Amino acid sequence: MIKTVEDLARKSLKKAISSLDYPMVDIRFEEPPNPELGDLATTISFELASKLKKNPVEISKTIIGMVKLPKFFERVEANGPYINFFIDYQSFSRELLNSIDEDYGRLSKKSEKVILEHTSANPNGPLHIGHIRNAIIGDSLARILKFAGYNVETHYYVNDMGRQIAMIVWGLLNLQKNLADYHGDKWDHKIGRLYFEVNQYLEKNPKLKDEIDELIRSYENGELEKIFQEVVKKCLQGIKETLKELHIKHDKFIWESKFVRDGSVKNVLEKLKKTHYIREDDVLYLDLEDFDIDKELILTRSDGTSLYSTRDLAYHLYKSNNCDIVIDILGSDHKLAVRQIEAAMELLGGKRPEVIFYEFITLPEGSMSTRRGVFVSVDDLLDEARSRAVKEIKKRRKDLKMAEIEDIADKVGVGAIRYYIARLSPEKHLVFKWDEALNFEMGCASIQYAHARACKLLKKALFNNDVKIEGEWAPDETEKDVIRLLAKFPKVVEESAKTRRVHLIAQYLQELANAFNKFYKFSPVIGSEFEGARLIIVDRVRKTIKNGLKLLGIEAPTMM
Repeated sequence: MIKTVEDLARKSLKKAISSLDYPMVDIRFEEPPNPELGDLATTISFELASKLKKNPVEISKTIIGMVKLPKFFERVEANGPYINFFIDYQSFSRELLNSIDEDYGRLSKKSEKVILEHTSANPNGPLHIGHIRNAIIGDSLARILKFAGYNVETHYYVNDMGRQIAMIVWGLLNLQKNLADYHGDKWDHKIGRLYFEVNQYLEKNPKLKDEIDELIRSYENGELEKIFQEVVKKCLQGIKETLKELHIKHDKFIWESKFVRDGSVKNVLEKLKKTHYIREDDVLYLDLEDFDIDKELILTRSDGTSLYSTRDLAYHLYKSNNCDIVIDILGSDHKLAVRQIEAAMELLGGKRPEVIFYEFITLPEGSMSTRRGVFVSVDDLLDEARSRAVKEIKKRRKDLKMAEIEDIADKVGVGAIRYYIARLSPEKHLVFKWDEALNFEMGCASIQYAHARACKLLKKALFNNDVKIEGEWAPDETEKDVIRLLAKFPKVVEESAKTRRVHLIAQYLQELANAFNKFYKFSPVIGSEFEGARLIIVDRVRKTIKNGLKLLGIEAPTMM
């Protein structure tokens, strides 16, 4: 709706500029820092000043003298060089509130198909909080892009040919180990314990590295497939269970070995050999100096077997051939590798991937390592979140049954984790702190509580969609604050999808919840003179918060 009023204001300015025979400029709007300065502001007078050689303040005054006030506006003013539009909230609010339905914020379908790869953790143990930022950013972005109209296919790239899997296979073949013997209910935890044990053994016996290399060669040559694939499938089974708990589901799991087996890797090498960038010195590599990349891209080992980088190129070419937009979610330590991929994709005639880099999560006591066994698994994180949520809900609600408490705790616990990660720009480093993630006074719990409060109020009022705004209702200031934010939601969705930034949705929801809580406190609803209008506001906030939380993979409880 805010986009509609922006378009109306833009159209009126274009007509005014045209009538003055001023040169046409790009008209952009911003939100003034204070509502007293209006709802939309533009600085086009600055741009016109350089073209007309006139004072921007005089230009603003001249323009507004020619502006015909469009629908939904009560006035337009010149404030120095700025042109400020003021919305008529009496007419605008009715139009907006009538337009908000259960699907509010969804944008029209687009023709582009997106393949978005995220998570893609090595299947050598359970997911830990070092992986979780990738998974949550990726899944939330996929949801936002779908809501914004894109055709989105999500991938988990399965590294089944890497050294980690060969180490696990070596352990099964040489340490007389059986995965079923390891403690734990989930296969990924069992495999993680074996991987840790093999790492310790190899540190004491480094000469065994050659045996690991031989296993890698054997698997690439089509041998030992049963045991390699059994390990990977069992670990993925556990990983999928964890992702399900986080409300994450991938459309496809693409195995790395696929690109060796179907000849894709061979085709990539043949294409690159036809360029003048290929070099051979014991190993095959790409010289990328012409791309301002000092480090060459190694393509094969000395024995001719492929590397992760080669298989990754084949995978990116596969994605490039099957969609319009390729998006990867990667840690900031992959920046060099991405530059190499971009250069190689240019040589191969494929699409350059869009990459969302994120900084890592660390624990207050330091970094994590699966190899050293220093990590908090996502399963442990979820259990702790639910446990803390149960304790908090018990303190607040003595009237609930245990089954109700556990249901709410699951929604609040998962929501707290997902929101804690989604709320920050990916470029910012994140130290995971329990007290911040599970704080019931701020963050996700406060947003979920606003939704639950709205549901409770509507239930008490026996609200139905036939309620109409009656009388000469004009929204007060707290109502205006809510209405302004409700109007912005589709634009926030659009901006979040366009910039590939999920934290915009998270920040918006916190603003809306805060505005609603203020409205709830200062604007009586049931029994008030404007009960109908205010109940409609409550309902529209409910719908918008629910839709926004869904974009972040978070459930909206109806009671807390």
